[in-house]
Amino acid sequence: MKEEDKQKKEVVKNKVKHRDFLYKLILSQLVYDDFKELADSLMKTLEMEGPPPAPSERLFHLTQLALTHEHEMDRTLNVVEHTLGPGLDLEYETEPQSSAPEPAMYETAYVTSHKDKCHSGAFSPDGNLVATGSVDASIKILDVDRMLAKSDPDAVDMHPDAVMGHPVIRTLYDHLDEITCLEFHPKEQILISGSKDTNIKLFDFSKTSAKKAFKTYTDAEPITSLSIHPTGDYIVAGSSNAAVRVIDLATCCCFVSPRLHEHHTHPVTCVKYSSDARLFVSSCAGGDIKVWDGVSGRCVQTFSRCHDGAVVTSVTFSRNGKYLLSGAMDSVVRLWELSTGRCLIAYTGAGTLASQNHSTSAIFNHTEDFVMFPDEATTSLCSWESRNGQRKNLLSLGHNGPVRFMVHSPCSPAFITCSDDYRARFWYRRNVH
Repeated sequence: MKEEDKQKKEVVKNKVKHRDFLYKLILSQLVYDDFKELADSLMKTLEMEGPPPAPSERLFHLTQLALTHEHEMDRTLNVVEHTLGPGLDLEYETEPQSSAPEPAMYETAYVTSHKDKCHSGAFSPDGNLVATGSVDASIKILDVDRMLAKSDPDAVDMHPDAVMGHPVIRTLYDHLDEITCLEFHPKEQILISGSKDTNIKLFDFSKTSAKKAFKTYTDAEPITSLSIHPTGDYIVAGSSNAAVRVIDLATCCCFVSPRLHEHHTHPVTCVKYSSDARLFVSSCAGGDIKVWDGVSGRCVQTFSRCHDGAVVTSVTFSRNGKYLLSGAMDSVVRLWELSTGRCLIAYTGAGTLASQNHSTSAIFNHTEDFVMFPDEATTSLCSWESRNGQRKNLLSLGHNGPVRFMVHSPCSPAFITCSDDYRARFWYRRNVH
């Protein structure tokens, strides 16, 4: 253990040394470019002692040299990045180019209603299906092509089959209380649901007549969140209890960390696997975020009171696993760097009172160019450029109650909003010719 501590101290020492060298290069370049006053001000801010640096163009030449060999340093993309695109990476990006539409340009393509409040939703991995869950304990599965066809006047000629079919292809009833979370299986036609009735259920929706689950896992507490392993063999689940569970779907055996000091001290609000499942993350009502090793189940990192103690309502990984995006009851969305534990960007301006009364979710769009979060008071969608936190135009979501859940399609410009007004809205940005 002492050897590990020694190595960590050495790494930190080298980082500080290299960072000091970088700052000196920046100061020398500023002086060379005749920005001496700016260089002096920066020296005072950094509390650097000693004489001002001599003018030098070394930083400029090093940058030129690095740019010519930048392609040699490109990192290897993981499977999800290869499939869906590289996403957000502040370490390598300078001026990323994106063709993704701004969230304010999306339009409502379909609205479905439940008999009570709608608090959960999910997209299938290929983006072709949507599921919504309600306080009335019902689940709907909808076909994306059929929803788009219903709102497209030209669809009669282009997609006659889609127009004829109803968008709701399945309605499932097997829970006794509110549906709190939904996930599609990554490989099979299976929908997984969690509920306040303490049950996690697996539905085979390939069978048109099947209304009931074919497998049930029963917990001792209401289920609050779940996330499925990329292989489809395991799920990580959170409940009103403070312990995070890992469940083997084949056997329904449950695994919990035996180290009590690693657990949350408040009910778990959200759990999520990283794209390669090497890690999973959990948040709690006490305002903490914990990162767990996906193999050993040990807690490897804790972000304490990361929204100044406000309840953290959602947390998710970026595609590359380098960052965490968290949303909380303080109406602030934060981007965290896992390697350093720092908050890199705070996306502010959502919520007219800078707080909210109901939980909701902060999400990336499908390219991770934008961060999205609903304003409870105005039921408008706030969005920001993910890389610099710049506010974008608002989008009126058209709900008559707070938006309690949002999820974006993994591969297309589409998302769904689930609200206390009993409705789920499907939003889409069509190609503009």
